[in-house]
Amino acid sequence: MKIVVLDGYCLNPGDLSWDALREFGEVVVHDRTPAAEVVERARGAAAVLTNKTPLTADMLAQLPDLKYIGVLATGYNVVDVNAARGQGIIATNVPTYGTASVAQFVFALLLELCHNVKLHSDSVRAGEWSKHADWSFWKSPLMELEGKTLGIIGFGRIGRRVGRIADAMGMRVIANDTYQGDPPSYEGFRWAPLHDLLRESDVVSLHSPLFPETQGMINTSTLALMKPSAFLINTSRGPLIVDQDLADALNAGRLAGAGLDVLSVEPPAATNPLLSARNCLVTPHIAWATREARARLMDTVVGNISGWTSGYPRNVIK
Repeated sequence: MKIVVLDGYCLNPGDLSWDALREFGEVVVHDRTPAAEVVERARGAAAVLTNKTPLTADMLAQLPDLKYIGVLATGYNVVDVNAARGQGIIATNVPTYGTASVAQFVFALLLELCHNVKLHSDSVRAGEWSKHADWSFWKSPLMELEGKTLGIIGFGRIGRRVGRIADAMGMRVIANDTYQGDPPSYEGFRWAPLHDLLRESDVVSLHSPLFPETQGMINTSTLALMKPSAFLINTSRGPLIVDQDLADALNAGRLAGAGLDVLSVEPPAATNPLLSARNCLVTPHIAWATREARARLMDTVVGNISGWTSGYPRNVIK
């Protein structure tokens, strides 16, 4: 059996191993695959693994030998699942692997907004503390999180982990989700309608999936509901936010700051307004990318193929 990995570099830039896949057959790993080369590279393969490289209906129609698609991620919008199903192709994903890493990164962004650690470290290295008249100084306002309200939009695995961390830091947690499920056990938690959550929160953290109804949910009208002193964090999906609307709010001082690990288009154009917006941290989609999380992802990918080859596929995309 031939297995082709279309874009393996982000999952494994060299610190993990593809060897566990080789027990199932020949494995060909490409770091990246342009759309125009997908069909040629995947031709003859029984299994194709993809992270962000699209597999469209037209591409799938040209791959009669393909029996299995493994998405190297949770989101699977890069695959035309209906077309795959119509051809009898099993498609799987990795529902959870980065919960702890992404939740941790939410607070990396938030704490940087609260304390501007890099700014102050750079000032010390530049000699400002050595020359200062006082034993302590700060170059930006500093914020304590205890007693503040964290609003979480999308209260699934990652949102719930973020809530647990916030509670441990003494924050009040409110959440909004179309499916509520059991509330967490810590005190003070409550569900809130979206507009109430935006009005009340000192920090809003986005963890909603990207659906037509959630695309652009953070826009001029919803941003206007937020406190001017509030922070917005997005480690979920970039298109949840209208980039220009958020940039305008930040630059006008209608929002205190934002921490974004995802943008509407990745990589972004150099002209994306958020790259130059006031008090806006932007990181290159790395919340998921700890070695620990990527190792869990790789293990699940191998397990998914093992299940499929054994006749018991798991994590099948419905």
